[in-house]
Amino acid sequence: MDVILAQINDLHGFLPTRGTFMLDFVFVAMIAMIPVMAWSIGLVRYRRRYELHKRVQVGLALILLVAVLLFEIDVRFFTDWEALAAASPYYQADTWCPVWIALVVHLLFAVPTPFLWAFVIAQALRRFPRPAAPSAYSRLHIVRARVAAAGMLLTAVTGWIFYWLAFVA
Repeated sequence: MDVILAQINDLHGFLPTRGTFMLDFVFVAMIAMIPVMAWSIGLVRYRRRYELHKRVQVGLALILLVAVLLFEIDVRFFTDWEALAAASPYYQADTWCPVWIALVVHLLFAVPTPFLWAFVIAQALRRFPRPAAPSAYSRLHIVRARVAAAGMLLTAVTGWIFYWLAFVA
């Protein structure tokens, strides 16, 4: 088993960085997620394509759920991200440094945002008519959805900053 874990830890990602496959995958997935999320918001805001917006948001949420689960399994059991970050001029073990600060700021957004997004989607599925259309719930949904979208954007941006500081620099 130790040999298998050592081989997994020796796998490098597909980007020319010190990141692993899963670190690279999440980095690229967030790059793709933000414009798709913006497109989905545009679908409902400018084109009144409520049902397509609903499908895209549910699809993005499911993809995010799977990606986060795989990422957490990788980081908790297979990847020593600190060893990978050790070559960064912004990382110092056992002390506050730019990498640790970037990680903490990232986690301030990354931890609550999926729960908020799941809540917004669950409430929308429960409170909007089928097929999806404007209703008395629309105003509250817009406010909550804007907060969730801002959280997703800030999760992505802070994640990219952490990734760069830890695995690129």
